[in-house]
Order: sequence, then structure tokens, then C-alpha cells
Amino acid sequence: MPAILPGETDIYAVTDARLSLGRPLAFVAETLLNAGVRILQYREKNLKAGKMLEECRLLRGLTRESGACFIVNDHIDIALLAEADGVHIGQEDLPVAEARRLVGPKMLIGLSTHDPGQARAAKAAGADYIGVGPIFATQTKEDAVAPVGCGYLDWVARNMDMPFVAIGGIKEHNIAEVARRGARCCALVSELVGARDIAAKVAAVRAAMRQAL
Repeated sequence: MPAILPGETDIYAVTDARLSLGRPLAFVAETLLNAGVRILQYREKNLKAGKMLEECRLLRGLTRESGACFIVNDHIDIALLAEADGVHIGQEDLPVAEARRLVGPKMLIGLSTHDPGQARAAKAAGADYIGVGPIFATQTKEDAVAPVGCGYLDWVARNMDMPFVAIGGIKEHNIAEVARRGARCCALVSELVGARDIAAKVAAVRAAMRQAL
């Protein structure tokens, strides 16, 4: 089954064990997938490689069963070993061209971008999609860059003909604004994995996006 790209689905969920209210990764992931999430990214910054691989193999199984796309953040080696659909890298990680040499032509490569120059470079380098943000301030990444606001999102929606996902501080209360500005796929972290009722939150976020369009 072909991997799902941002824009082909509306919600791009990102894991974070620190924000999951102590609930097991399997529970969080299964609840997200059962609620209709079709892109799930594994992003855990503070675990050893062996544990990350174990968890990624778990998520690979769950996403495969549900027909969802599985992305691994940063760790190309773990993405390959877990047979993920893709890897998402940042501006300070391996260049897209070098990542492509490792993962081959079939695995998706997503690249975080923060300005028009980075977006153009990502497309020229062969990225399959870009992350656009952080739109708002976020505390889910210790190394997050300053918010770029909605101006960069406006530019991408007008000028880039490639899949993109808006990310950074996106919540139920502000996702309508992001959707109105052209984001057809939004990444959420704490708003989903930190919700008491994950399924209800997915439904509420999805409804807020639909009402904005």
C-alpha cells in the first residue's frame, strides 16, 4: 500500500511519552489509529536506541494493521530497521540527498522548514513533504526554533506545489486559523497524546478543521 502523504489526510499525530499521562505507547497509538489518524510519527528524544527500535517495531505493526503511515523522527537507522514508511529530519540532520542514499527511493523523507529558502531547497533536494513551522510557540521540543507565525504558512500555501504539514503549538482552539490559511494537514503532539479522551479530542480537532474550510 502506498504511504500516505500530508494533504491526503488531515491529522499528523506525533508521540511524546512525557506528555501521555503515563499511558503506555501501545494504548496511545491504538487509540489514535482507531480514531482515524492516518499518519503517526514516533518522536522520543530521551530513550536509548534499543528501546526506540522496540517501540518502533510495535508501532509498525499497529500502523500496518490499520493502514496508516508510520514515520520515524530523526533516526534513519531505526526507521530502516523498523521498516517505517518514512523518516522526518530537521535542518541540522543529514541533508536530504544523503538521507535518500540511505533509505532508497521508496521511503518518504520529510524535512522541517522555517522559511521560504528552506522550503525551496527541500523541494530541489527531493524531499517528499515539508514541515512548516513552528506556527505558534511550542514546549514539546527542547530545541525548537522561534515561532515563524502564519506568514510563512501563507507563503507556502501560495507558492509551494508539494505536500506540507503545519506544525508547532497547534491546538483545537487555533487549528481553524491554520486550516483557513491553507494547511490541509496539521501535526499535533500534546493536544492529542495529552488529552484525557484521545478519541474525543481527535474528533473535536477534525471538526474544527472542517468548519474552517
